[in-house]
Amino acid sequence: MSQPGKVYLIPTVLSADALFSLPAYITDTVRRLRIFYVENERTARRFLKALDKNIDIDALQLLPMNEHHPPDLALARKFLQEGKHIGVISEAGCPAIADPGQLVVQTAHSLGATVVPLVGPNSMLLALMASGMNGQHFQFSGYLPVKPLERAQAIRELEATSARKSQTQLFIEAPYRNNQVLKDILANCKDNTLLCVAADLTAPTEYIRTQTVAQWKKQTGADFHKRPAIFLLYAG
Repeated sequence: MSQPGKVYLIPTVLSADALFSLPAYITDTVRRLRIFYVENERTARRFLKALDKNIDIDALQLLPMNEHHPPDLALARKFLQEGKHIGVISEAGCPAIADPGQLVVQTAHSLGATVVPLVGPNSMLLALMASGMNGQHFQFSGYLPVKPLERAQAIRELEATSARKSQTQLFIEAPYRNNQVLKDILANCKDNTLLCVAADLTAPTEYIRTQTVAQWKKQTGADFHKRPAIFLLYAG
């Protein structure tokens, strides 16, 4: 029986201005692949062309993997069993981190196929590095609940966990809800809890600031509407 194909986890830039941050071997890898699972086909096409304008996009299979179209895992299994290699491309940053790429990775492991994570920007780690918070003990909780009362409860629980464990808490939200999340954090957390907001990482408009909740309450003009952002809490 032939060896199964490999799954390559291909990081993308966090902003269009940061293409220089990707190692050259990512382009070399992409050139060899013909099958990709992508979170957003339009973004993936633009990214692949930016890596190498000579790539024939129309010759590639770009298969969807998002909340509306879960990845076709039976097809992924078939490709891998045939010895074909697969690339996984997220909307931004590292694939399989808070996106459906993990399902393709699980399929690869179930077949004993090799999974190759490639080096690239990760907004969660960049935010943690720049926050000044505990970088040895932290937890990423992904998206908070959408309903206001449930979201407020989740924020209070994250703050309590941070205080109990001296643990940095990281979470994200859909960009159009960022301002509401910030408002909820300020309404539900203690004044001495530290809050970091890291927005537009690697872009010219990058913004990273850590302050106490009390200091954030005094700040005016902070607007994170539709800006990719990560929130970090520390009450340790």
